[in-house]
Amino acid sequence: MKKILAINGGKPVLKNPLPPVYNIGKEEISAVNKLLKKGPLSDFVGVKGKYFLGGRHVKRLELSFCKKFGVKYAVSFNSATTALHASIVALGIGPGDEVIVSPYTMAASATAILMNGAVPVFADIDEKTFCIDPVSVRKCVTPRTKAIMAVNIFGGPSDFDELLKIAKEHDLKIIEDNAQGPGAKYKGRFAGTIGDIGIFSFNVHKVIQSGEGGVLVTNNPDYALRAQMCRNHGEVYADQDPDYSLGPIIGSNYRMTEIEAAIAYGQLKKLDFLNRKRIELVKHLNKKLSGIDGLELPYVGKDYFHVYYGHPIKINEKKLGISRDMFVKAMAAEGFGMSAGYVKPIYLLKVFQDKKAFNNTKFPFEGSHYSGKADYSKGICPVVERMYEKEVTVNSVCQYPRTKKEIDLFVTAVRKVLANKAELVK
Repeated sequence: MKKILAINGGKPVLKNPLPPVYNIGKEEISAVNKLLKKGPLSDFVGVKGKYFLGGRHVKRLELSFCKKFGVKYAVSFNSATTALHASIVALGIGPGDEVIVSPYTMAASATAILMNGAVPVFADIDEKTFCIDPVSVRKCVTPRTKAIMAVNIFGGPSDFDELLKIAKEHDLKIIEDNAQGPGAKYKGRFAGTIGDIGIFSFNVHKVIQSGEGGVLVTNNPDYALRAQMCRNHGEVYADQDPDYSLGPIIGSNYRMTEIEAAIAYGQLKKLDFLNRKRIELVKHLNKKLSGIDGLELPYVGKDYFHVYYGHPIKINEKKLGISRDMFVKAMAAEGFGMSAGYVKPIYLLKVFQDKKAFNNTKFPFEGSHYSGKADYSKGICPVVERMYEKEVTVNSVCQYPRTKKEIDLFVTAVRKVLANKAELVK
């Protein structure tokens, strides 16, 4: 019998895979060209004074973030990862402390905690939103807990009403890892501005991009200053400021270049447009996939505004008639790559399984500084493990400048695979 599916030698729906998403336009290119002609390419100096806060493009970007998101302070960084580390520094979290964090995100959300000698504690996720589950968070709180890191995954916000309630009850801070959700909202408030500190990303894969880069936002002046010191050799700043009283800061070079700032500024002006286009594509895709038994489309809670950095689909293997992994492999053969599971739960990574983050020592997981017992055993977060192993797949077909025509081809591939799934069942 002739095989129809591409995985078995049939003709694929899409001959050549879709190109990477690229939204850099004339404005960003012009700004960079001007910088290359006149400079400076970076305008920071790691001492107290005029250039401690960087050059005009960096300052313009930070001011624009404040205006766009209604915050008092914005501090740019060379990545969202370094911004996350700075958030831990800004809150004074260190050895002996714990931070509750989602296991279903990039490892940097947890390793930023380790970098300042604190211990990540992983709470399970909500199986609808894939964000951290407040019920699980509450069970993780100990006398050592200093903060909750809420990750607004896939462009959707966390359940902040409940998280804020827990934080208030236990005098905890909230850090928002909003790398994937610029423009997302929870009950009318911008994601990234609801907690004590929020983080945005300009990584090449994100909604708006400058290659690399990130921004930390806050309404607290002390947090902003400590973040600025973490970014730019704060130990020198403190030594030169006789009025400095916020405690020791060991800074680094986490500074954003003027080039990255110029690109990010141009991208920020496009944010609403890019989000609107992405949502239009998602609506089209959801309509086309609606009613297919075994596929559960993204959930959006009441009063949530989702910006769909990714488009997660849950697979019910029993209803679909084939495994999640086989479905993903068949779709890849048709020309549409999809992730199987998204990312491995962070606590299953070797650094947590071995509890060795700094050379061969057990710091910060064990020692006289820490009175807890870090548990990273398989099974501590059953929902995230099930999502990773069996149910979740994420596609990027809805990212602008993709078109409805490309969405239709994706749907054609889905229906082709499911109509011929007998070819995949042994």
